[in-house]
Amino acid sequence: MLNTRTTAAGSALRDAALWTGLAAATGYGFRDAGSASPTLDLVLPLVVLAVAVPWSRRRPGVAVVLVNGLCVLGLADASTPGNAHVLSLAALSCLLGARVAGARRPLLVLAGCAALDLATCAVLRAQPVWWFYALTVLPAALLLPWLAGRHWRGRRQLVREGWRLARGLEERQHLVAERARLTERAEIAADMHDSLGHALSLVALRAGALELSPDLTDRDRADLADLRGTIADAVEQVRETVAVLRDPPGGDTGAGLPVNETVDDLLARAVASGVPVRWGRRGAPPPLSCPVERGMYRVVQEALTNATKHAPDCSISVRITHEPDRTRVSVVNAVLSADGPAHAGAGQASGAGRGLTGLQERVTVLGGSLRTGPGSGGFHVTAVLPHRATTAARSGTPAPGPVAAPGRPAGVQGPASPKGPASPTGTARHPDDSDAAPDLGVALALGVAPDPGVTPDDSGTAPDSGGTASGEAVLPDSAERLASVRSDARRRSALAFVAPVVAAVFFVPSAAYLAWQLTTSVLPPSRFDELTIGRPRTELAPLLPARAYPYPSDHARSVPRPPGARCEFYRSGRDLLDEVDLYRLCWSGDTLLTKDTVPAVRP
Repeated sequence: MLNTRTTAAGSALRDAALWTGLAAATGYGFRDAGSASPTLDLVLPLVVLAVAVPWSRRRPGVAVVLVNGLCVLGLADASTPGNAHVLSLAALSCLLGARVAGARRPLLVLAGCAALDLATCAVLRAQPVWWFYALTVLPAALLLPWLAGRHWRGRRQLVREGWRLARGLEERQHLVAERARLTERAEIAADMHDSLGHALSLVALRAGALELSPDLTDRDRADLADLRGTIADAVEQVRETVAVLRDPPGGDTGAGLPVNETVDDLLARAVASGVPVRWGRRGAPPPLSCPVERGMYRVVQEALTNATKHAPDCSISVRITHEPDRTRVSVVNAVLSADGPAHAGAGQASGAGRGLTGLQERVTVLGGSLRTGPGSGGFHVTAVLPHRATTAARSGTPAPGPVAAPGRPAGVQGPASPKGPASPTGTARHPDDSDAAPDLGVALALGVAPDPGVTPDDSGTAPDSGGTASGEAVLPDSAERLASVRSDARRRSALAFVAPVVAAVFFVPSAAYLAWQLTTSVLPPSRFDELTIGRPRTELAPLLPARAYPYPSDHARSVPRPPGARCEFYRSGRDLLDEVDLYRLCWSGDTLLTKDTVPAVRP
């Protein structure tokens, strides 16, 4: 409420200041003209301005029409100081351009005012000086200030739009920072689920194997049973933490991969923990891209985690087959019976919305396929991965980058770990991947830091390039709005130069022709005195100008003339902007009959 009142008070003060300035100009024009009608030439204009100035905010076109009416009044009455209202007309035309966004309605208003001015001159048979006034001064006072107002409005809009975009960019930066924080939490959750959960499952399995050892006492077995229960509780707590920390479904980042550990290291660690697993490879290992190798690692890890949880006493078979263009990973864990607990592995065993569903999404991003379900010999998890990520993988939406190691910024790779089993939460790339060039989009989608020297191929684009996978540039909304505002500003600037040129094409020839008529119809007083009544025209022709004055006033025409005589008028001076005395020559045939002086009508 207070802000509204302050704004209204400021507007009223600005209107009062504008009215004061225009009223001062009107009073000065009235004093300079010496008019004898204070009511018509002073009070009426001040009242009209008092109405037009406030209306210039709500109805700027009406305000321009009102002030133009004062100029029309000056055209109708030669004693009215019409020039005093030109400043008011220019000021309100400028406000019309600054306060009205469109151009159609203001141009109609300006054209209507100009047409009214010319029609007034035509109806009242105004003097040439007023025609010149209506053809040049009034159109300039209407058009040029309007263009200046539009330019001012466009510049103000451009500045306001720039500040708005800056504010939006600042807010977006805050959102990006918040998103980065949430992404880091999701990466921590993924790491805890995939790595810590797997490690705890192996510990629980080993504790279960020790519990069956014949060398243990009943007390030792009870302690191991308590240990298994504690580990199971820890796994559940990890899952609850994952549910709190990770993003909503669909926001899987694929972070937290133990990228410094190979599939062979994973299987060796599982065997060392007591998991009955057998594995083998067929074919020569091809150079796999980093995302594909990480995907293969995750397939084996997820399958082992499900098998050790839901069928801990059953054997597991892992077979990796390298074909010419793809690698097939098959994990089978034997089941005891069709109704046994091993069939629980068909679900999302890992909980928290991840497990096999998340694995399916990861493999699909890589351009491969995943099949899970019971089959001959047990529960099957089979993944087919291309050696290189396909275009479909690159067209996917990139996810945030990898989790930073402690004390290291996110996205910075640490040194490669030495040979042998490594921590599943490490973030360094595998040494054997140094020659592989993973696709940038897939690397980001899987949360793997790409090689610094790798650039996207022709079918992909960098994440911050602002383009699509097909290489087409996509302009943000802010750039489109900025281009639109700049286009409007350039159009207004062009109009500001073109409009005066167009006006000059029409007005300058008219003004030049009028000036030519006025200057070629001047009869100097000395020659007028040499004219002798009764002499023929052929003798007086050297003293006469080239043509007669074509625009005598009604006052000059009303002067009585001799019956049957033909009268011509000539100007007595070359002043184009002031009324001068006229000389009248009346002829009877070709003989000069009379010569008279018609005084100019002056206030």
